Amino acid sequence: MKLSLSWLREYVELPAPVDVAELERQLVGLGIEVESIHDQAATISGDLVVGRVLEIEELTEFKKPIRFCKLDVGNPDPQEIVCGARNFAAGDLVVVILPGGELPGGFTIGARKTYGRNSHGMICSAAELGLSGDHDGIIVLPPDTAAPGTDARPLVGLDDVIIDMEITPDRGYQMSVRGVARELAYAYGVAYTDPGLAPAAEGTVAAPYSVTIEDTVGCDRFAARVVRGIDPAAPSPEWMQRRLLAAGIRTISLAVDITNYVMLELGQPMHVFDLDLLHGGLVVRRARPGDKLTTLDGVARVLDAEDMVICDDTGPISLAAVMGGETSEVQPGTVNVLLEAAHWDPVMVSRTARRHKLFSEAAKRWERGVDPRLPLVAIQRAVELLTAHAGGTVSEQVLDHDHVAAPTPVHLPTDLASRRIGLAYPVEQVTELLGQVGCTVSGTEPLEVVPPSWRPDLVAPVDLVEEIARLGGFDAIPSLLPPLHGGGSLTGQQVRRRMVGRALAENGFTEVLSYPFVAPTAADTLGLPADDPRRSAVRLTNPLSEQEPLLRTSLLPPLLATLKRNLGRGERDLALYETGTVFLPHLTAAAPPQLGVDHGPSTEDWTAANAIVPEQPWHLAAVLTGDATPAGWWGEGRPATWSDAVEAARIALSAAGMTPDRVTVEAVAYAPWHPGRCAAIAVDGTVIGHAGELHPAVLSALELPKRTCAMELDLDAIGATPVTQAKKISTFPPALIDVALVVESAVPAATVEQALVAGAGDLLESVRLFDVYASEQLGEGRKSLAYKLTFRAADRTLTVEEAVAARDAAVTEAATRTGATLRGA
Repeated sequence: MKLSLSWLREYVELPAPVDVAELERQLVGLGIEVESIHDQAATISGDLVVGRVLEIEELTEFKKPIRFCKLDVGNPDPQEIVCGARNFAAGDLVVVILPGGELPGGFTIGARKTYGRNSHGMICSAAELGLSGDHDGIIVLPPDTAAPGTDARPLVGLDDVIIDMEITPDRGYQMSVRGVARELAYAYGVAYTDPGLAPAAEGTVAAPYSVTIEDTVGCDRFAARVVRGIDPAAPSPEWMQRRLLAAGIRTISLAVDITNYVMLELGQPMHVFDLDLLHGGLVVRRARPGDKLTTLDGVARVLDAEDMVICDDTGPISLAAVMGGETSEVQPGTVNVLLEAAHWDPVMVSRTARRHKLFSEAAKRWERGVDPRLPLVAIQRAVELLTAHAGGTVSEQVLDHDHVAAPTPVHLPTDLASRRIGLAYPVEQVTELLGQVGCTVSGTEPLEVVPPSWRPDLVAPVDLVEEIARLGGFDAIPSLLPPLHGGGSLTGQQVRRRMVGRALAENGFTEVLSYPFVAPTAADTLGLPADDPRRSAVRLTNPLSEQEPLLRTSLLPPLLATLKRNLGRGERDLALYETGTVFLPHLTAAAPPQLGVDHGPSTEDWTAANAIVPEQPWHLAAVLTGDATPAGWWGEGRPATWSDAVEAARIALSAAGMTPDRVTVEAVAYAPWHPGRCAAIAVDGTVIGHAGELHPAVLSALELPKRTCAMELDLDAIGATPVTQAKKISTFPPALIDVALVVESAVPAATVEQALVAGAGDLLESVRLFDVYASEQLGEGRKSLAYKLTFRAADRTLTVEEAVAARDAAVTEAATRTGATLRGA
């Protein structure tokens, strides 16, 4: 928002001159962000002087009228200038910029030959000086304003200072001269005249024009007044145009300019209707199905049921508080007008402006909050300006439908400001500072504070504390750092997650991060059974994408989408992994309680609210496709298979601190994996995930390559990592014995391995599966598993007899548990 310093001086007695740096410091101290403070005199460089027209020679040999002028600009010799304007005569005082000067926009003035004559400078119009949009003629000063050669800047309003401020959303009262002047009065401790307290004609429901309010929530006050017989050709005064242009608002017509001027001055948006274009009485209501309106920007809009509209007998004629309609706007020949000033619901205006993408100056103020006591004052101010410059007859009656509720008192503990800010604020100072804001303070403990009508943001004790700190001076609050507490470190879960991610990255996997949103068809794409709990997902009320409104119950859908995207970019050999939360909802019959913000929830409400919050365990997932080992000059590559997915799970669990004896892998059928190439991963007998090759139907639906593999683990389901005791390293040689056991094909290799470990005893150092073999000789439905057993004693070299005995004990235990037999026996 831009305002001129001269305008502010009309209501606050600022020192003269004002130091720009001090002005900025004071505004920032009040919480107003200053974008810039710009001296208008600096917008034009060089000599801008008053000139008296001495002679005018009409050059008629050109297609358009051109005049060759001689002017007295205070120099010994007359200044010769060629000009096309015709609204001045010999003897008039005009504004001249001499050669070497520069106009706004970087337009440099020089001496040049044009239309066959030498021109030394330019006679300026208001538009060329950046004062208005009027290009019709040059500026003609009143007679005897100043002597020729005098600096013209003060005479045309170029001696002002423009302040460009960014107003925070909670301080709508600052979006006006009235509000900023009040703030500067606080800062400088000077007198302030409130234009919002100016006398105004009293309103009545007996109106000069029929108006009905159907929704007093959306519009709790509506005031209007009729002015007839205005001069439609009356221009806006130059001082008004200058102030509007300085504020960034273009000038349109006198009536419209006045409503914009009053909005900037008081903070009260207004609207002016052409009275002769209205049909029947006005009705203020919510939009109805089928309502449409073409707004002043020429856009035909379909209205929403939440929008407030002003209607006549033809239907909606204005999108209330946002923008007027084309059918009732002021025309070039308008002579009778209806001035309207109302008070609208900020929430409604904010939603309407965003719904229609109409962020007008009026809407910006309404959504921040406007003083509901201003409508009559604003109308009085507008009527005075309009009749002063365009004449007309003002109706005696003033419409005023007033349904504004009385402000709600706020109870403020006397010590709250001191406790919150950390600085002592005596009760007397608290009362004085709140009084400066405009609050009425009464009572003792707590204080009863009634906020002023222009501060709708003061609704809670903490809001008053903020005002106390602001007006008391932010720089008076000591800057103290909180005490530093040592001992901060990662939790056990954080360490585990980092270790798992690092281990997979070290083994060739690339980490990705996906959005946790999935489509409703994700479960069908993965082929999940109808009763699979992963089908029950949390639906978002306001999703980023309507195509993905659900929260994931598995990491695989978004991870596989990332895999597909990379394949589409030309990648072929991929190994990706992701860690993150999944969302497993609790199905409850009752909705959670509505928790307020005025006090903390009770234990019962807190428990009930948390009962519906979904479980969010931390999962790990990985996907592989293409070659696990690339081909090259060293030989052929090796494609990724289900075993690589299983190995990825083993690597992750090992990094999480799970020793091999705690991890078991067993063949299962589980969607979305291939039923014959899927393994359940268990820790201490509890299944925590699955790994293997994805089902061909899933790969076809997702358009992924055949044999694509995946694994997913629930990291939160893993038990605590035990303290690992370091084993004593033996310096004695090992005894290496291989055994090949024949078992049924359905027997997991991990089960056989566990039996060998249990039977071999303490002498067994390690066991490793190195071969799986099946043939007709073994018989149908049977396989051979070959293990390498390593035996070693800590205090001696094992004898052959000891090693063989341990081997036999291991084989015996495997035979007991799994029915295994020694191959070749």
